[in-house]
Amino acid sequence: MSLKARITEDMKSAMRAGEKQKLATIRLLQAAIKQREVDERIQLDDAQVLSVLEKMVKQRRESITQFEAGGRADLVAGEQAELVVLQGYLPEPLSEAELADLINAAIASTGAASIKDMGKVMGVVKGQAAGRADMGKVGALIKARLGG
Repeated sequence: MSLKARITEDMKSAMRAGEKQKLATIRLLQAAIKQREVDERIQLDDAQVLSVLEKMVKQRRESITQFEAGGRADLVAGEQAELVVLQGYLPEPLSEAELADLINAAIASTGAASIKDMGKVMGVVKGQAAGRADMGKVGALIKARLGG
């Protein structure tokens, strides 16, 4: 079952179960997917749906940080509830060891020798770790490995 189909099925079951918060979050996700499909005039595949999901997760995390700084516990709770639902669609995150192995393999395959080659390595790792690792963290690890 594709990710889009799974999201649609989850929306139907949330409607039947009367889970209003989950239903609202899934509808937001579907709206974001549909908006991107309309904007780009394409049907999104699982990888593209994952990128929409990652963007929404990142937005929720940033919002939580902002609301905590502003002392808005009520808004933090709402964002955290949405974050839990959205994260349920992301694949299992990579462990530290798996991430290190992936970076080492990418460095070896691209022949990267210095920080100037970071873009090549990042391109390889991003394709394999999409949705499974924080790309900011990945970038910092690659930079450290290449001596940047």
